[in-house]
Amino acid sequence: MDIRQILLKYWGYSRFRPLQEDIINAVLENRDTLALLPTGGGKSICYQVPALAREGVCIVVSPLIALMKDQVLNLKNRGINAAAIYSGMSRSEMDIMLDNAVYGDVKLLYLSPERLETELLRERLKKMKVNLLAIDEAHCISQWGYDFRPPYLRIAVIRELLPGVPVLALTATATPDVVNDIQEKLGFKTKNALSKSFERDNLAYMVAKEEDKLKRLLTVTNNIQGTGIVYVRNRKKTREIAEFLQKNGVSADYYHAGLDPKTRDARQNAWMKNEKRIIVSTNAFGMGIDKPDVRFVVHIDLPDCLEAYFQEAGRGGRDEKKAYAALFWEEADIIDAKKNLEQSYPDSETLRHVYQALGNYFQLATGSGRDATFEFSISDFCNSYRFSPVIAYSALKSLQRDGYIFLSDGFNETSRLLFTASKEDLYRFQVEHPKYDGFIKMLLRMYTGMFNDFVKIDEDTIARRAEQSRENMVKMLRLLVKFGLCQYIEGSDKPKITFLTERFDVKSLNFSDKATRDLKVNAAKRLDAIIDYIRCETKCRSQLLLAYFGEKESKRCGVCDVCLERNKLSLSELEFSSMIELLKPMLKAQSLTLDQIVDSLKGKQAQKIISVIRWLIDNDKVIVDDAGLHRWR
Repeated sequence: MDIRQILLKYWGYSRFRPLQEDIINAVLENRDTLALLPTGGGKSICYQVPALAREGVCIVVSPLIALMKDQVLNLKNRGINAAAIYSGMSRSEMDIMLDNAVYGDVKLLYLSPERLETELLRERLKKMKVNLLAIDEAHCISQWGYDFRPPYLRIAVIRELLPGVPVLALTATATPDVVNDIQEKLGFKTKNALSKSFERDNLAYMVAKEEDKLKRLLTVTNNIQGTGIVYVRNRKKTREIAEFLQKNGVSADYYHAGLDPKTRDARQNAWMKNEKRIIVSTNAFGMGIDKPDVRFVVHIDLPDCLEAYFQEAGRGGRDEKKAYAALFWEEADIIDAKKNLEQSYPDSETLRHVYQALGNYFQLATGSGRDATFEFSISDFCNSYRFSPVIAYSALKSLQRDGYIFLSDGFNETSRLLFTASKEDLYRFQVEHPKYDGFIKMLLRMYTGMFNDFVKIDEDTIARRAEQSRENMVKMLRLLVKFGLCQYIEGSDKPKITFLTERFDVKSLNFSDKATRDLKVNAAKRLDAIIDYIRCETKCRSQLLLAYFGEKESKRCGVCDVCLERNKLSLSELEFSSMIELLKPMLKAQSLTLDQIVDSLKGKQAQKIISVIRWLIDNDKVIVDDAGLHRWR
């Protein structure tokens, strides 16, 4: 089927967005391709369409479990068979899904990067007819990237098992260094990066140094109509700010990964349907959500880096109508960010100490525990071993980054059921044990496909149908497992830890303090970049962001906070920039009066010079003392 026919049949679109068709054609020509599309640019279609255009299965590597589950559900709703394998699933579940990918009609198989090194997967990959290897969030493969994940480096090894299969790497945020690094790490034979400009000309960036952030937030919500997102750093703040908005007559709610799944879904849906105007959230909110009519995105706290900020701010105005991205900051934010950076990269001794405590906490013997998953309470863990929660969490994230464990926030794991007995053996059991006959028949009527695959079930629904308590239904299901008839995996919404390797003796663990220092240095550079961004008051916000991502020749946006002030000067871009270049070294070298400045810039219009000086004073770039001397701050 032609790619445009596929797009129309499954997505209902008559044409592709800019660059999508070029990316798809490059893949269909078997060329390794790196696609750089901004947030909301339609990255998923770039691998989903070619997956359907060819015989076989597309392997999609993605680090985000919630996003994988959403993608699978969306594809199934469109009539496309998809599956996902991620940390925390049982071996039997993975086994069945891989079998379906080898012998069944699965078109897209999503994998978390931690699953790439399992022998089970590698053996099945050799039997699969793979038509494409898609790498989502491809910046994770680069140590220069803002979310480096060492398990991504194993993708290059997987490529060796798939000779002739093209790679499509996708990301929304990558600096020039990261663009080159991605292609090198993935073994591109020929460099081939296709990118759309990162410019968002309908998005007005605004930065304000603000002590009373809540008052300023209220001004934004009162002056800008439509829905919005407010990002904060911690869970407690989400509730506090949502309650502040509610008390001031603004329809708002809060969202974070610590809420139970039903609450999260309800709040997300209420916001999506415009029943709630504003959602206050940690960065757990927004990934994979395509709401086109977000009119403003406000950051109350300083993001870790420009990559994260650009992605989150980019959730505004996807309908290409005017939207605003505001960032409020104060000096304390910078102090907190630098302190957080120091605590985020623990040394090897701390990592060994936390790893040893983790093995003891779950009573794992050395050499055991590979692929074992446990519910996990970080507060109980810290209390048991007297760890600082911040240090412990940073160490756990480092252990995850190095591929020893996988730590998940609470997300909704629905219960699943698979009948392992044959239909004949099950029938024989029902005849011999009539007390279970009605229950089994009810299950088979309610759910189909349970002899071939794990099927999601809901114990509450089963209990209502049977007019029994939920506890009784769970007990019955567990008894069926004891009889050897089925596998029953009970759902949970609690955080979990999965051991990706067997437990090692801490003496054999090889943590590199140098590698940690390198990561920390890179993170510090990214933090410096966002600090420079918020402090800069003389250059267009859009130009600053675009330059960071390698677009050096962009034009002034004319609508950010800096440009709005600049517009009052009635000066061209060239005139303003040339005067800044002349004034800055003069006033850094010495203090001058206004007359001395005008006289030293002969040939320039005095009024224009005075206008620029006033603008620099208003924006705290130039200070004036009692004697009327001007000096660069």
